[in-house]
Amino acid sequence: MGRTLQSAAALVAAAVLLTGCGGDSETTGTRADGDKASASASETPKAEPGKVTHEVTLQVGGEGTAQVMYHAATDGFDTQTLPWTKTETVELTDAHQAVGYLVSVIPGSVKGADGLLQPAPCVIKVDGKQVADNDDGKSAEGCSYTIK
Repeated sequence: MGRTLQSAAALVAAAVLLTGCGGDSETTGTRADGDKASASASETPKAEPGKVTHEVTLQVGGEGTAQVMYHAATDGFDTQTLPWTKTETVELTDAHQAVGYLVSVIPGSVKGADGLLQPAPCVIKVDGKQVADNDDGKSAEGCSYTIK
């Protein structure tokens, strides 16, 4: 009981401290000389030069319905009617071009020819070229690819 109370007190103290650290968006800081600090135009983020776009197509095969989780320009997780296809334009910043941008699709299970459940087949295409698949559902890994 004592340990639970100590943990609860520590959580409350942490919440109070974290709440006190935030500021509201209407206020600016005050410098030591009493003048208010203001945001300058030089602090606004600038658009990154060198952005590149790619058309990403995610596909899940099979019949019936299956859960599908994906990440490309957007994210989603829902029951989809198969076969399912989603095409999006992914914009890569300079940073994404240097380290890569992961796109993925993780299909749920479908009934195989033998009557057993198996992962639905998936494919990823970038700019029309197939870059990943799960070996027609033989791999439970799903499909993922890092665009650079």
